[in-house]
Amino acid sequence: MTDLVFFYGTLMSGFERPGRSRIDPKLRPCGRGWIHATLFDLGIYPAAIPAADSRVWGEAHRMLEPDAVLAELDVLEGHRPGEPDASLYTRVETAVTFEDGRVASAWVYFYNAPLGRADRIESGDYLQHLKVK
Repeated sequence: MTDLVFFYGTLMSGFERPGRSRIDPKLRPCGRGWIHATLFDLGIYPAAIPAADSRVWGEAHRMLEPDAVLAELDVLEGHRPGEPDASLYTRVETAVTFEDGRVASAWVYFYNAPLGRADRIESGDYLQHLKVK
């Protein structure tokens, strides 16, 4: 099991999300990278869906207390480990490619509900999207 977690949306550094501030002391930044996924704008936050032909950019962090951090993140992301079909996001171990070319496995929360009319974020980069929006 990996001790890395990958954030691509409002849990990234710089956002004022209360749940993130509770786990910050238990995280160490590891760098920027990407995962194979497609990114959508749900309005107040983004949603990533696994996809082999596109990239979603974000940041990886090492969890100093993985069980505690993942338990907190599961609540924030609406993930129910025993009920994946009823979860808003599912937690999946996924390959992250860092800017320097390294590849590591990290936990990623993928959206698990209907996208409705959500617009695709073509750049795959939520930070860039917010600047353009």
